Amino acid sequence: MHELQRLRTLHILLVDDDPDACNRIQQALGSDFHLYHAHSLIEARQHLKEYIPDLVICEVLLGKESGLELCRFIRNTPSLLYLPIMLLTSLTTLQDKIAGFDAGADDYVVKPYDARHLMARIRLLARMKNLEQQYD
Repeated sequence: MHELQRLRTLHILLVDDDPDACNRIQQALGSDFHLYHAHSLIEARQHLKEYIPDLVICEVLLGKESGLELCRFIRNTPSLLYLPIMLLTSLTTLQDKIAGFDAGADDYVVKPYDARHLMARIRLLARMKNLEQQYD
């Protein structure tokens, strides 16, 4: 049996203020994952206080807010320190990507994305988290 098939279904917190983008991601991921939505940094932080998901997928552009702030919040919260973060955004420059990684993101995927590529990146982050937990 494939390693990921033995793992439980992953719980993902999606932080994006665009309902259409959330729907596209939900369709792309299908029923392979449990997806929770937050439309602002306040909602995301509240969710993270109540339940720690397996992975966070966050848009950088959140109205007047920035997903980079959420990355820094997660990396500065001891209980969330090792939570994998994927930035899924339309920002494409090298400077944008460096800023994302400097803020604490583990992965950076540019929109528009291919659903198979997105799922492969999510599985990679889940595998890395699983290995990290085994050695921690």
